[in-house]
Amino acid sequence: MTKTRVIAALIMAPVAIAAILLLPTQWLAAAAAAVFLIGLWEWLKLAQVEDTLARTVLLVLNLVLMVLIVWADAGTLVLYQIAALVGIGWWLMALLWLRFFTFGAEPGSHARALKLLAGSLAIVPAWAALVLIHASGAQGHLWLLTALAIVWAADSGAYFAGRSFGRTKLAPRISPNKTWEGLVGGLLAGLLVALVFGWMAGVTPDQVVGLVVTTIVAVFASVLGDLYESLIKRHAGAKDSGHIIPGHGGVLDRIDGVLAALPVFALGKEIFGF
Repeated sequence: MTKTRVIAALIMAPVAIAAILLLPTQWLAAAAAAVFLIGLWEWLKLAQVEDTLARTVLLVLNLVLMVLIVWADAGTLVLYQIAALVGIGWWLMALLWLRFFTFGAEPGSHARALKLLAGSLAIVPAWAALVLIHASGAQGHLWLLTALAIVWAADSGAYFAGRSFGRTKLAPRISPNKTWEGLVGGLLAGLLVALVFGWMAGVTPDQVVGLVVTTIVAVFASVLGDLYESLIKRHAGAKDSGHIIPGHGGVLDRIDGVLAALPVFALGKEIFGF
């Protein structure tokens, strides 16, 4: 399985990097929307929306919301900023949800409705934050690559540090394999990558502290996104969100941390001006 994961990653990573670096923002926005909506499709299934027509209607509604943001914003990026802030608000609520593991575990209309709303509040703001970062100036593409590389590095660092040194469980009821030692390893890996990629993107010495602060919060946010997806998978009795990516599960399994980290990074970039 590890070999399969590595091969799949070696195929996906260059494609994602090339898209970030080479595509104009409008085309990247369209490509990212497609990927995120596939993740939403898997989210809806985890929320026990089994009917294909119902899932399709909900997916189209979220696509329409994305199109409306593009149309109504008219290049000002204000609506993208607002959407990113909404996403951050949602993830703060998700943090509280993790505290009450059993909330929404039993099948019911209220639980399903909340999880459906949660899907939109996770997917659309993350997509908006991605567009906002990429469109943020001449180095926007490099800053988006930095944001994603931080999440990728934190995920890998947590995996290897957890396997090597993991002893203390982070959230045993939600994700038994995650440890505090893995979290520290992921944080260190994310910070290292942030400094290297931030230098490539043109961070100045007086902006380094802001980048470090943003990275720390973004890494914690990525863990939150991962844990929340693990929560709804446990509620649904599923191991993976899907099987579309060999060795990696579904698309949602790959972007769960990104969904929470991108709005945080976009806000940090706005606040600290890097």
